[in-house]
This record gives sequence, C-alpha cells and structure tokens, in this order.
Amino acid sequence: MNGSAGPDAPLVLVTGASGYIGGRLVPALLDAGLRVRAMARHVERLQDRPWRDRVEVVEADVADPSTLARALEGVDVAYYLIHMMGGGSSFATRDRAGAQAFAAAAERAGTRRIVYLGGIHPRGEELSAHMASREEVGNILLEGAVPAVVLRAAVILGSGSASFEIMRHLAERLPVMVAPRWVRNRIQPIAVRDVLHYLVAAATLEGTPNRTFDIGGPDVLTFAELLHTCARAAGLPRRRIQVVPVLTPRLASHWIGLVTPVPTSIARPLVESLVHDAVAAESDLRDLVPDPDGGLTGVDRAIDLALARIRDLDVTTTWHSAAPAGAPSSPLPEDPEWSGGIVRRDERSRTVNASPQTLWSVIEGIGGAHGWYSWRLGWVARGLLDRVVGGPGLRRGRRHPHRLMVGEALDWWRVERLERGRLLRLRAEMRVPGDAWLELAVETSDGRTVLHQRALYHPRGLLGDAYWWAVWPFHGIVFGSMQRNIARAAENAAHDGPAATGVTAGSAGTGTPAPSHGGPGAASPTVDDEESA
Repeated sequence: MNGSAGPDAPLVLVTGASGYIGGRLVPALLDAGLRVRAMARHVERLQDRPWRDRVEVVEADVADPSTLARALEGVDVAYYLIHMMGGGSSFATRDRAGAQAFAAAAERAGTRRIVYLGGIHPRGEELSAHMASREEVGNILLEGAVPAVVLRAAVILGSGSASFEIMRHLAERLPVMVAPRWVRNRIQPIAVRDVLHYLVAAATLEGTPNRTFDIGGPDVLTFAELLHTCARAAGLPRRRIQVVPVLTPRLASHWIGLVTPVPTSIARPLVESLVHDAVAAESDLRDLVPDPDGGLTGVDRAIDLALARIRDLDVTTTWHSAAPAGAPSSPLPEDPEWSGGIVRRDERSRTVNASPQTLWSVIEGIGGAHGWYSWRLGWVARGLLDRVVGGPGLRRGRRHPHRLMVGEALDWWRVERLERGRLLRLRAEMRVPGDAWLELAVETSDGRTVLHQRALYHPRGLLGDAYWWAVWPFHGIVFGSMQRNIARAAENAAHDGPAATGVTAGSAGTGTPAPSHGGPGAASPTVDDEESA
C-alpha cells in the first residue's frame, strides 16, 4: 500500500523512531496514509533516514517530561516503543517513570490512543526483571486515562533483530552446542512484517479498546527447532544440541555475548524471556484485523526473507539502531560544559595524494569488513577483551559497507556526527573508564588534500587516567598506522580507480575480518513490500 497522507489524515507519534521497530514503523504508517511525527532524543540521528522529508521530527525524551507536551500536541495515536533494554540496574525505575510521564502527557494533550509493543509471557509465573518491567509498562499505560492497545509478541524474525541475530549466529557458528533445558520450551515466532501489519492496524481499530492482544505467527515450535530451521535455510547440516540442566540464563547470555554480535547486556533479557513458553494465549486481534495479503508469514519464509535481506545488503534497521542514553550528540570535551576537565588528545595531520572525494570514500567505509587500517592484532585483542567484559567489541560491524548514518553503530563506536565529505566523528561505546571520541576529517589546503585525525579522551577518575597512560605507548602503533594506512588506501584508490577503495586495506593485512553476519544494506523507503523481512 502506497498511501499519501492528506492534511486531514490522523497524526500519529512514533517514539523511539531511531530504533529497530520504530525505524520500520514510520514508513509503514506513511504508506498507510497517516501523518507521522517522529520523536527521538537526538533528532540528528534521523537526518539520513529515507523517510526524513516525509515526516515531522521532534526532539523529546520521556526522561524529561517537560519535552513531551510539544511532541504530543495534536496527536491522535501515540506509539510507545521505548524500553531500557541493557540499561543498567536502574532500568525498571526509568521504564516506570517514562511510562507514567508519557501517559500523563498524552492525557493532557487529548491523545485518543496509545499503542505499545511488549512481550508474550505466561500468566501467574515469576518473570525476569526485564520481562516484569515490560509488563509493568503495559499495565501503566492500560491504567491511564488514555485507552491503550498493548500488543505482545514472542521472538521477532527479521533481518537485524537481536533475537534473530542470536539465533542465526548460533546456528551458523556452532555445529555442536550445549544448551539449557529451555531450548525445548515452545515459542510462537512472528515475522517483523506481520508485527508492523498489526502495529499499523492498531492505529485505526474501531471503538476504544483498552486491553492486551497477543500476536504470533502461524507456527509454534521449540527454540531448538528454530535453530535447526535457520541452519537448514542457510544450507547447513542439522545442528547437534546437547541439553544440560546447569546452564543458567546468566551463563547462557555470557556465552551468547562471546559467540554472536549481540553483547551480554542485550542477550540476557532476551535469553530470560525464553525461560518460559512464549505462545499466544488468544488471537482476538485477528477477529478485528484482516490478515495481511497472502496470510501470516510462516517461520520458513520469514527466515528466508531475513537471510535474503542480509545477503542483498538491504537491512533497513538493526538491533543496535538504538543507542544508550548519552550518545550520540553528547558534547565533546572542548565544549563549554566540559570547562576545567582533563582532556587527553592524540592529533595527527597528513597530506594525501588523492582527491578529497577519494579520501572521504575510504573514511566513510572504515570499520566492519574494511577494518580500521591499523594494528590488526591490537584491535582484535581489544575487541575480544571488550566482549569478555560485556561490551560490544567489534562484532556489531556496520549497517552498510560504504555508507554511514548519524546514530548508527560501527563496531564498538557510534556515529555521532557526519558531515559527508568533510567530517566523521565517532563516540566509543566499548567498556572504558571515561568518554572517548575519534574524529577523521578531510580538508583542502592550497590545492592539497589533508587528512586530520584526532582522538579525544575524557578520563573518569584516577582509573580513567591510569587507563590512558597504560595504552599511551601503543598510540604510535594504533593511531599512527591508522593515519598512514588510510592515506595509502586513498592514494592506491586514486591510482587504481574507485573499485580499489576499501580493498587495499584488506590486501595489505590491516583490515579486520568481516563479521559473518554481514553488513546490512542501504535503507529502503518502505518495509511493507512483498519481500520485506
């Protein structure tokens, strides 16, 4: 459906528009003929979205209730797609406060309906902290003055979703695996395209329903069977799964954090959600909403579509689309509010015998399969250490092999600022006792192309300062070789042609191996097409 919203069409607000589901829901709502206002904590993160010019964008944060009035003004339906997954020990408190503030602001604004996406869980059983928090958020919205439609889904199958990436990497990398007993629990996965179908439909449901609806796909199976299905779709032999009774969710999440790109902090709540059966208790929404054309998507087709998207570099959003609080767009140490703080710097400049455009193509292609043009062993070792302590390491890769967007993850960095052709600023999300940035800039001076490279570090206490001086002896190797190899890659590309850009580093042995999950591709303007997953 390719609708065009008229001036009288209902206005819907999508919170979490920079996240995995929110980033896909926005174009689906536009195609349904609705006017959309996209909300994000930092609007810069939406600047490169293909739908940016078709929506109104507002900067607001549920943690700051004073910002919500403007976001909700004139809104008919508000989608609440915010959850502090991996947000530290206080996430439940922040989840609760955010939901209460949003419900109150929606009431003051006269909003007709709130739509929330939660998780399926059995009733009457003790839930994990994250599942309990999601249930509490749903209940807060249901108990508010504004009627709420709370959709509950189990595992979401779609390219780039955290649950799918965990499943896919386990199936691809481990022909034999030791697994806890809960891999035999029954789950009812749902394709992301069907989740979007129900979310869009929730905006126009007749009446004033104020209740939960379970949503699921047509298949019910165990997680072990899901792993076998994913392996078969990838053309791999059937996996051997040895079930043991002693592998706790905590241990399992640490193992997943080492084997897959999904860090432990994100894996743990997902693992904990599998401890119970996750099967829809009812299907009442299907009585109110027609099935999508062709019916609900079965597990086999959902996995095939997701793998095809990954192979074709056509993944619109990923699990790491959402960033933790404070990034990106947090101030640099040189900004006024940092006045008086200790700032450590490593700054280098170099003339490059290539055009600014060629140099920029190398810079924007950094990371992922192209690597970091630096001491490979050092980067790999630091990435492995980061994974061990629960950080992202290098396995998040990059969304697209050649093009970046503000706010997206790039290995253990987050793209904080992007002035295409001129400046790339990355903020570190690895576990480090301080705040760190890496800047790569292109300048033309007296007809020459100049590469400026700057690493900034704001230590946190004595431990942070000790960390800087502990790694300082390696800066010449890491940052010096990075600058030399970026310049060399650009010069080789200028000599050999555009096809050489990004390849030279690998052939020179300076790049990091490509993550097996592949880089997601260029964003598509719509996800509700026949082949979306």
